[in-house]
Amino acid sequence: MGTTIVVTGGTGTLGSLVAERLRAAGHDVRSLSRHSPDHPVDLRDGAGLDAALAGAEVIVHCASNTRGAGKGDDVAAGHLIEAARRAGTVANLVHISIVGVDVVPLGYYKRKLGVERLLEASGLGVTILRTTQFHDLVAMVTDTAAKLPVALIPKGVPVQPIAVGEVADRLAQLAVPTPSGRVPDMGGPQIRSLPDLARVYLRATGRSRRILPVPLAGRTYAAFRRGGHLTPTHAVGHETFDEFAARRGGGR
Repeated sequence: MGTTIVVTGGTGTLGSLVAERLRAAGHDVRSLSRHSPDHPVDLRDGAGLDAALAGAEVIVHCASNTRGAGKGDDVAAGHLIEAARRAGTVANLVHISIVGVDVVPLGYYKRKLGVERLLEASGLGVTILRTTQFHDLVAMVTDTAAKLPVALIPKGVPVQPIAVGEVADRLAQLAVPTPSGRVPDMGGPQIRSLPDLARVYLRATGRSRRILPVPLAGRTYAAFRRGGHLTPTHAVGHETFDEFAARRGGGR
């Protein structure tokens, strides 16, 4: 008999993969999103949460307001925590976070750290996994920069991207009724410069652009340059960015 597991952000890039893996393992999975036909939930005000969490033993919290740079994520987490308490059956709330949220003073990172602290103080059983950024983020940054004839990429920033599918695998492993607290970080297999990876991605996707590394100012850029978002001692990912780029480019 499988476990009843709720996945917030269940239609997103990460959440959909987590839900897929959990269903394949025989669990009863409820994918929550504002547009879900079965479990429509709005984390901004908590609407629909009580019905969606009824009888749930595990929550995997993948939802985040990425377009708004995390604005409202703390409010959403608050609604989720309150609903989990009311449900009375939730034994483990698994949360995906980011390596460096306590080091890099980026607004989005600060909000992710705030959510971690809310969960840790909630009195619920929690599991927190921090990972480095996904390959997809490097691709998105490069795609945006490549809209101009010369692609402007932040200079001197090392990155350690990881495959989103590998993170989904790990979250599915952690989605059990026994909470684990803060688990070891999870990083990609290689640390390379952002301009270098941008060149790899443009080449793989058949585009010719000049890459211009540009220095930026401020404490956040300095923290990224120092590698506050890296976890070299936990480079457990397998798929390299080159392999990801080749797949995206269709093996050009």
